[in-house]
Amino acid sequence: MFLLGGCAQLAPLPGPGFAFGVLGDTPYLPAQVEKLDALIGRINAQDLAFVVHVGDLGTSGRGQGCSDAWIAARKRQFEAIRHPFVLIPGDNEWTDCARHGMDPLARLEAWRSLFCGLGGGLALTRQPGHCENARWAAYGMHFVALNVPGGASPELGDARMAATLGWLEESLAQAKKERSARVFVFLHADPRFWRRGRGDAYAHLREVLAAQAARFGGRLVLVHGDTHVHRDDEPLPGLRRVVPWGSPFVSWLRVSAARGEPLAEAGW
Repeated sequence: MFLLGGCAQLAPLPGPGFAFGVLGDTPYLPAQVEKLDALIGRINAQDLAFVVHVGDLGTSGRGQGCSDAWIAARKRQFEAIRHPFVLIPGDNEWTDCARHGMDPLARLEAWRSLFCGLGGGLALTRQPGHCENARWAAYGMHFVALNVPGGASPELGDARMAATLGWLEESLAQAKKERSARVFVFLHADPRFWRRGRGDAYAHLREVLAAQAARFGGRLVLVHGDTHVHRDDEPLPGLRRVVPWGSPFVSWLRVSAARGEPLAEAGW
């Protein structure tokens, strides 16, 4: 079971172990860019295996995530992170760009050209044709990154989404075969577990997660953004769900397994 640490400065890890960082839905505004610079400094002071940003760079209303200049500036900012870094697309970077008269798939290609080269230092395997979907292994655990944007846009019902869910099932089958101690799945969207059935764009995703949670017997962890509100709960039997704070909060989570039981602590 995950535990939530307080908002005080993070203490050193208790003995040998493994930890990684998670953040998301930030920065949205110029003031948050400055706060993120300071946060990156604090992240760099930690002993982490890698850092994952679960998506959303800039507000959809102002269209920052659709701007080449804005997302290129975010790449330069993230390059200051000294740990291996993986970024997942959020809806604000591509699906929401239709609101601003832009082609979402063209914006996804722009995102890929900037960010699919990240992750140096990790033995990443990227899905052919969908390089934002990736997987890697470390410390007897498996990690899967998926492009599932928030907002329940029409793109969630297309062939790309089918390929994404295929990648998830393939990755989990590999983790099962290799007897993974735990599997973490990272994506942007809140899958809307409260719906508990069909009738929306995330229904198939929920079905896959429910079936796989049963197979992994409490060893499957979903990490997503989208809601901007920290959660640490069990939305489906056997599935842990961890959500980092998002805008207007600029923070991150350190997830560690130093004592054998994963611990998620908020860092500010």
